[in-house]
This record gives sequence, C-alpha cells and structure tokens, in this order.
Amino acid sequence: MKIAFLGLGIMGKAMATNLMAAGYDLRVWNRTAERCEALAAAGASVAKSPAEAVADADLTLAMLADPEAAAEVVFGDSGVLEAIGAGKAYIDMSTVDPQTAIVIGREIEAAGGRFLEAPVSGSKKPAEDGTLVILAAGERALYDEAVPLFEVMGKKHLYLGATGQGASMKLLVNMTMGGMMALLGEALALGDRCELKAEDILEVFGAGAIANPMFALKGPKIAADEHPTNFPLKHMQKDLRLAVGLGDESDQPLPMVSTANELFKRAIAAGEAELDFSAVARVIAVKRQD
Repeated sequence: MKIAFLGLGIMGKAMATNLMAAGYDLRVWNRTAERCEALAAAGASVAKSPAEAVADADLTLAMLADPEAAAEVVFGDSGVLEAIGAGKAYIDMSTVDPQTAIVIGREIEAAGGRFLEAPVSGSKKPAEDGTLVILAAGERALYDEAVPLFEVMGKKHLYLGATGQGASMKLLVNMTMGGMMALLGEALALGDRCELKAEDILEVFGAGAIANPMFALKGPKIAADEHPTNFPLKHMQKDLRLAVGLGDESDQPLPMVSTANELFKRAIAAGEAELDFSAVARVIAVKRQD
C-alpha cells in the first residue's frame, strides 16, 4: 500500500515517524518544506504539493492545524481534490468542527474517493509513543482497513458512526481538558494565596477522587511556571472556540466552556499562544503585592 502523510507539525511528524518505523513507505508533504527533512533523511519521499502526494498514494493521512488548514489542503490550489479519484482513500486526523469534516468527506466522495475522519486524543508524548486514542467516523470499511495503521499510532481506536461524530467526540475531550486546566490553575493560584505548597496540593489531588494523569503531569509545570510545548495553547483555544460553536448549533448552553475559552483568549493576547496550554495559568495567578 502506498501511503501519503500531509502535515508534519508536533503531532504529524511523530505519527509519520512511527509509521515509518513500522515499515510503511511514506510520501510526505508539509506547508513548510523544511519540516520534511528529518523524514526524508529516514527514507520518506517528499511531495511538492498535497495533490502530488495524493496522486501516488492509495491512502492519504492528514494531520493539520485547524479547520481552515484542513479545508485549504483539500480545496486549495494543487489540493487533495485535484488528485483524489476512484478507490483512493483520505483519512483526516485533524481536529476540526463536525461541519468541516462533513463537507470535506462529501466532496472527497463526490470525486470518487473514500473518506474517514479520525481525530486523535493525545499530545506530543502520546504521539511519539504511539499511544494516541483515535476517534474515527465515516466509511466503516475504510476504518477496518486502516486498523493496522491506527494500531501503530495509537493505543485505542473507536468507530463512532457517521462523519462528524469523530469531530464532535474530539471537541468533547478537549473542552473538558481545557476546563480542567483552567480550574487547576485557579486551585494552585488560590492555594498559593493561602500559603499552601503546590506539591502538597497536588499530592492531595492525586490521592483522591479527582486524581488524573493531566493534573499529575501539568501541575508541577504550573508550579514551576515552565511550559514546554506539548499541545500549543493556541490550539486548545481553537478547540474551545469550536466547542462553543457546536454548543450554539446544538442549542446546548456551555457556560463553563465559554468561560475557559475567554481565559485562553486572554492568554493568547498576553503572548502565550505558542507555549503549552498549561500556560493559561499565567493569566489566572495574580502576583502578590508584598
């Protein structure tokens, strides 16, 4: 099987690297061509455009930053739609809103291609370790065929039904993560005001009903004010924005998510966009006036 991989950012590069390590031959493309160099050195061929990558592939995977990038790669000049055709499969693993997934899927299929959405739950380290959770929806037969690929990239994969359901599930995951991160930042900030040590707070959190891997991993980073990027803050804000929009479309109020979204917007305005999403804590904590 000839495989193309579009998008070699923090997540995509790690996912493509794991596929190559598992023995798959890849043809790769990225908007910034320099990001293809490491994979090219490992044996991947490099395409000059999405259309060129798709033309030589039986199956194409895409891992792009946002709905706008996902749509541009499909519908733009030298895009996927120019080369997709009968029998060719396209699996979009980007985090987008359900409507974007539905539109992309519809147009891919209208051109004779096959489509599956498969956004992932996880950040840089799970992508590197091949322990992502893959949330697929769309053509069931294509999902079944893609399982060997998913098992290289993830520890769990689910088929969720019609196109759009994968995107909806991913937004539920990330809106919950964003809200939890904002609340953790508030708890640590209040604890500091109460002269409680961050390590004691985190030990208590880890011993009870609210114990979870994210608090254990990100809590010490917040306490040390160190935020190496595993999941960029700007991408979390994008996902919160999409979740708020999905709530509006579904006539479901999301007051907690809307509040978290505003905090992340403040963090972007404060210059934290490229840091890890844990850096939202920087706009929550108020410095003491000692």
